[in-house]
Amino acid sequence: MNYLAHIYLARHSDDAMVGALLGDFVKINAQAMYPAEVVREIQLHRYIDSYTDSHPIVRSAVQLFGEGRRRYAGIVLDVFYDHLLSRRWAEYSNAPKEELIQRFYQAVAQYEPLLPERLRAILPHMVAQDWLGSYEDLTSVELAVQRISQRLSRNGHLMREGLLDVREHYDVLAAGFDQFFPQLIRFAEQKRGTILSHMPEVHGIRPANPAFAEAASRLELPKLPN
Repeated sequence: MNYLAHIYLARHSDDAMVGALLGDFVKINAQAMYPAEVVREIQLHRYIDSYTDSHPIVRSAVQLFGEGRRRYAGIVLDVFYDHLLSRRWAEYSNAPKEELIQRFYQAVAQYEPLLPERLRAILPHMVAQDWLGSYEDLTSVELAVQRISQRLSRNGHLMREGLLDVREHYDVLAAGFDQFFPQLIRFAEQKRGTILSHMPEVHGIRPANPAFAEAASRLELPKLPN
């Protein structure tokens, strides 16, 4: 799944949302600097991605892509599913989408000095261009896929061409998402409980490493533009 879906699944807590984002950026051996709840959501992020990639509905969706493009279909679908979640937001949340997104931007800004370099580099663009709020527009999905494809050493055009398959099979893919996403929500809730049972310190939300408290006490938190 992509950014918006991960953050939605972690919306119960600011630290959880930060961890949900970090799952794409933090290596296992770098988790100790973060509070326990952040670490839990980093771990959950990877379970969510594995569940998504192996789910029969998602695997069927991949088959709708052209044969040469299926290798990159999972990435395209991740971004497209953010688009569908954005358009169906009211079906899954009583809280306004814009409020949650702004809460997330403010939460992750507080961790800016502790973020991996790659995330620190893109965060200002994410906030200024409101990537998470823009996914409702399919054009923004196409821009996001183009950004990702530029990081590939080769065959980036195949990923971009996957957008043709999305447009051609939009209704079928959307119907599949409507079946899949409620199942993903249940999976995430159950798996979070399993992880929590092995991380009792999360109940108190205390740092996983004392070094975090020292580092956090020295942070000068950046302010986001209004």
